[in-house]
Amino acid sequence: MSDVVPPEVRPKPAVPAKPPNVGAPSPSSPFPPQGPGVGGGVSALPPSSIPVPIGVQGPRDVSSHSVSHGVGHGVGHGVGHGVGHGVGHGTGHSGAHTAAHNGGHAHGGSHSTSGGSTLLGYIGIDTIIEQMRKKTMKTGFDFNIMVVGHSGLGKSTLVNTLFKSQVSRKSAGWARDDKIPKTVDIKAVSHVLEEGGVKMKLTIVDTPGFGDQINNDNCWEPISKYINEQYEKFLKEEVNITRKKRIPDTRVHCCLYFISPTGHALRQLDVEFMKRLSHSVNIIPVISKADTMTIEERQEFKQRVRKELEMGGIEFYPQKEFDEDMEDKSDNDKIRLKCLRPQETMPFAVVGSDKEYQVNGKRVLGRKTAWGIVEVENPNHCEFAQLRDFLIRSHLQDLKEVTHNIHYETYRAKRLNENGGLHPITSNDTQESNL
Repeated sequence: MSDVVPPEVRPKPAVPAKPPNVGAPSPSSPFPPQGPGVGGGVSALPPSSIPVPIGVQGPRDVSSHSVSHGVGHGVGHGVGHGVGHGVGHGTGHSGAHTAAHNGGHAHGGSHSTSGGSTLLGYIGIDTIIEQMRKKTMKTGFDFNIMVVGHSGLGKSTLVNTLFKSQVSRKSAGWARDDKIPKTVDIKAVSHVLEEGGVKMKLTIVDTPGFGDQINNDNCWEPISKYINEQYEKFLKEEVNITRKKRIPDTRVHCCLYFISPTGHALRQLDVEFMKRLSHSVNIIPVISKADTMTIEERQEFKQRVRKELEMGGIEFYPQKEFDEDMEDKSDNDKIRLKCLRPQETMPFAVVGSDKEYQVNGKRVLGRKTAWGIVEVENPNHCEFAQLRDFLIRSHLQDLKEVTHNIHYETYRAKRLNENGGLHPITSNDTQESNL
């Protein structure tokens, strides 16, 4: 038999005759006999003689390998099954891989065994990001922050500074002559903020009375109860037969715990609170009023706080086990203990202020002292800018996801295991819960 010589291609050396135990190709095979070597795929044909699909460069080794690899499998299977499954199947695979090997070493083209494929044209998969953006801008989203700490640490001021608006509880009708409650009282105030067409329903949950009593035993229990009540409310909406199209999310996504700038150590109350609630909410510790300490005192205090948290087995957000990939681990390690620049690690030492002053011809937020103006957003003065970027600009969505996928799922599994699942809510139950 003579070799098949395509136009303008030099003939290859003669190929040994096919083995006697290999028969003719199956009638169902889409490929006609090609001369010697049919049972071994298309190794008898030079790569350039095979039709190349649209969008694939024929003369290059990568495309030649891709086509020979794909066609080789098809021819091998067709011939093999015509002769017999035992002999032909093995011959077909062997020939196909031999042809692919001779054609080149790079994978690509119309056949891929690694799960990826080269597109022959634009499809539009990447538009899903724009679709999600439009939907988010239309519906908006919820973000709920709880602030915990004893009175006088500047919780309301810091929250107003973070969102550059009067969103704290005190800004919503709190009078200075109000008495400190005898027990921890939970107050939630909601606002709708809009920026760049994106709407966010922000809820600030304040905890007046925490740590302000002579006896502060178990003062974290009302806070823990409130957090679990929001999980329970969301769970009941989920198991309801007629669920709402969009379940209102009142779950606490983040808890800012304010540490007093004593410069010495954490109080026992601080340790107990974070230890008991770190497994049910995302805790972010912050050192308030950092301008009351020198830079050296601040660094020493931060190191002492981190050491005490580690010794107490207290986990604060972002936990290492929640890192999904190396990129997350790298970003979060800059915030945790192993950052090369200690001033960027937790707990953030912050200063809050909603007053503006003129500094070098610019209006800046700051606190005026006898020695000058402490600029809130100046990273050389405090770490407010790092806290804001971390909380809003880089980890806001992750805080919501960890709340839903970790903390809420843990509560949900526990509740469903306690009494064998929850019964769907009836209309009477819904009316009673709204009273």
